[in-house]
Amino acid sequence: MQYNNIKPAKFLSRSNRFLCHIEIDGRVEACHVKNTGRLKELLIPGAGVFVRETDNPNRKTKYDLIGVYKGDRLVNIDSQVPNPVFQEWVENSGFFPGLSLIKPEYRYKQSRFDFYLETKNGKVLVEVKGVTLEIDNAAMFPDAPTERGVKHIMELAGSINDGYEPWIIFIVQMKNVDYFTPNAATHPEFARALKEAAAKGVKVLALDCIVTPDSIRAADFIPVRL
Repeated sequence: MQYNNIKPAKFLSRSNRFLCHIEIDGRVEACHVKNTGRLKELLIPGAGVFVRETDNPNRKTKYDLIGVYKGDRLVNIDSQVPNPVFQEWVENSGFFPGLSLIKPEYRYKQSRFDFYLETKNGKVLVEVKGVTLEIDNAAMFPDAPTERGVKHIMELAGSINDGYEPWIIFIVQMKNVDYFTPNAATHPEFARALKEAAAKGVKVLALDCIVTPDSIRAADFIPVRL
């Protein structure tokens, strides 16, 4: 996925989940944070960031926060990007043989899953999760408790009885991590539900990404440790 109108800036402070302040071109500007997660390990005063400049006169802020440097590692924090990154990857990778249909935002029972696929092997449900948290070179999710995430896992596991092949795919929005693991310290129920779902047949996959200031694309599989 490609962005346009990307500019470098310096992160100053975060006012709330949606708003931060940056220094850009010698000015202090308000900036929309495209991720409501905690991001405490990323949004540190003085951190180098990349923002997208918009030209919408109806917006309250002129900039969107897209990427943050954590040391030498560039992390894409855009919470809206994992789904298009996955769709681009699934359309071009050949991972699902005989892929004939990709339907985003598919409703199954009480949940809306990110994708429904039809392949030569049958019906596939996919839930995509974006990962921005890295600790000791491990990619981790979630960075805050997510009851909705637990509900999705449980319904995915139940879909096996209705003939679906369920997948949870973690899009790690950075490169050069060693493995993915659920963040049991932050949300033990999510970690437990993911492990139980995998034991029942839900397939769990993690893909890292090549991230540049103005692009992100899925790259390589990384090990999953449950």
